[in-house]
Amino acid sequence: MRDILPALRDWYAAGSPFGLATVVAVSRSTPRDPGAAMAVGPGDEVVGSVSGGCVEGAVFELAQEVVASGEARLETFGYSDEDAFAVGLTCGGEITLLVRPVTAALDPAFGEVAESVAASQPVTVATVTDGPAPRGATLAVWPDRVAGTLGTAGLDVAVIADARGELALGATGLRHYGPHGERREDAVTVFLHSFAPPPRMLVFGAIDYAAAVARIGDFLGYRVTVCDARPVFATPKRFPAGVEVVVDWPHRYLRGTDTDERTVICVLTHDPKFDVPLLEEALRRPAAYIGAMGSRRTHEDRTARLVAAGLTEAELSRLRSPVGLDLGARTPEEVAVSVAAEIVALRWGGSGAPLTGAGGAIHPST
Repeated sequence: MRDILPALRDWYAAGSPFGLATVVAVSRSTPRDPGAAMAVGPGDEVVGSVSGGCVEGAVFELAQEVVASGEARLETFGYSDEDAFAVGLTCGGEITLLVRPVTAALDPAFGEVAESVAASQPVTVATVTDGPAPRGATLAVWPDRVAGTLGTAGLDVAVIADARGELALGATGLRHYGPHGERREDAVTVFLHSFAPPPRMLVFGAIDYAAAVARIGDFLGYRVTVCDARPVFATPKRFPAGVEVVVDWPHRYLRGTDTDERTVICVLTHDPKFDVPLLEEALRRPAAYIGAMGSRRTHEDRTARLVAAGLTEAELSRLRSPVGLDLGARTPEEVAVSVAAEIVALRWGGSGAPLTGAGGAIHPST
């Protein structure tokens, strides 16, 4: 979507209706991922792609039809064994597209969304694709505001909560709800399209615990980097395929790396010569979470060294050490679950206590 936004912004600003086709679901081998888009604007101008050429001709006609009718369509394209010349994907996969008309009357927040995306400001667009709600209805969700509605207040509340969760991870995908926001598979289907890069997880210390934390970080949607000054440990084969592995002194690498309020920093080096200069750098920069592994004694010694290095009480208060929640974890995998649980709890203000016996909403508004 990002690559075609300049044209969409121009059409929208000029008041020219256009048809927007977005990939909302895929299965098996497909050329494009959910969120890929193609649009047909004034003068039959086409921008973008949804399949790499396999179904664009059919999508062009669909986009024209939805602009003429003013009604969104949901279409699925797949490989046809019966007719090799039928419209479909020669790669053997299947894609589902939502094709909807876009005008100022139908989508009054589109211009503001486009401006936010162009300015690299995070926003999630929720669009009804199927079920007993207006197909094509949109709800734009920013971290601090919303615009639009999907039809009912209950549905809006549930979708806003999920949209902000997806936005925190830069994730995109389908979600299912009952007409009043209940989590159900048989009612309203909503496509959540997040315009934000995935947050970073920086793991320092290429030990077995780091491999487990990297795996769970990748699973949660983080862009994970593992850094260690020891090349014998910092080898890509010890970590998941999607994890970046860097050989460098931790504090030097962090000093040359951008972090923001979503970045997670896990210090697992367990060695003062690495820990102290690294934490001195980490605690003075933006980050959502800074955790360090070690015993109570190690934590006390590390804190004394950081105080001697000039860190303030406010800076030290950001450090989660010993790292993780008290789960009684023993193995590297169990410790990784403990660390991930603390990260999630800190992000959403969770207590970390068992839900059994707890009162109030399970998913409180944030």
